[in-house]
Amino acid sequence: MNTPIDDIVLQVGGISDLPQILEIVNFSIENETSNYSYEPMSMDDIMDWFMDLQNNNCPLIVARKGHEVLGYANYSQFRKKIGYQFCMEHSVYVHQNHQGKGLGRMLLEEIIKLAKANEIHTLVAGIDTKNPGSIAFHKQMGFKEVGLLKEVGFKFDQWLDLVFMQKNLD
Repeated sequence: MNTPIDDIVLQVGGISDLPQILEIVNFSIENETSNYSYEPMSMDDIMDWFMDLQNNNCPLIVARKGHEVLGYANYSQFRKKIGYQFCMEHSVYVHQNHQGKGLGRMLLEEIIKLAKANEIHTLVAGIDTKNPGSIAFHKQMGFKEVGLLKEVGFKFDQWLDLVFMQKNLD
């Protein structure tokens, strides 16, 4: 039986993927509260982000169909102090035309696998409460709600609440 994700390949992301990643993240910035930025990122911004991941040995995984990047996932250190070195915050973004097909699950499963292999103890997600689908998805993936920060974000003329979810990996 053919499923929509049969021919999707997960790969380590590289510089050539950045224009398509930029498109995905900028759609989120311009249209959603899943990203609290106001201004679209530039190519220089996304290159700086990519180099920061590279310099800190943090993974970038892309879901690809042919030459098209349908989504990406990464993690980076939750906070920069040494005591947080085993706690990573992850991001999963799927192109708006390819959501609901299992790509997010594929990407997060790969990030969890890589985190375990790299002896990461905890993965953290910060999710806007106006995104109940992401909260439910993370619960399905074994994440637990561990905190709620009320009105810490402001976007689209509204105050936004941020829920923190956590999964211990060992």
